Amino acid sequence: MKNLYSHPYHLVDYSPWPLTGAIGVMTLVTGLVKWFHNFNINLLIIGYIITLLTMYQWWRDISREGTYQGKHTILVTKGLRWGMILFIVSEIFFFLSFFWAFFHSSSSP
Repeated sequence: MKNLYSHPYHLVDYSPWPLTGAIGVMTLVTGLVKWFHNFNINLLIIGYIITLLTMYQWWRDISREGTYQGKHTILVTKGLRWGMILFIVSEIFFFLSFFWAFFHSSSSP
C-alpha cells in the first residue's frame, strides 16, 4: 500500500498490543491481590506471562517498523529521543520531590 501523503511523521497502524497489555496488567494485578489473600498463584503467573509476551511482541513490532520498514525518519527519531529525555527528567523531579518532602518533614519537628 502506498502512502497518499508525503510527510516525515510516522502514522502508526492498528495494533492489538495496547488491549492485550491492559488485559495482561489487569490479570497481573488481580492475581497479585488474590495471592495476597492466600489464594493460589496461577492467575498472577498467567498475568505475568501475558504482560511479558505483550511487551516482547510490541517492542518487536517497533524495532521492525524502524529497522526494516524505515518508518522512523530523522524527525521521528528526534521525537523519540526528546520523549525519553523528558521522561527521565520528569522521573528525576518526581523522586526529588519525595526526598525533599522526607528531608523537610524529618528536619522540622
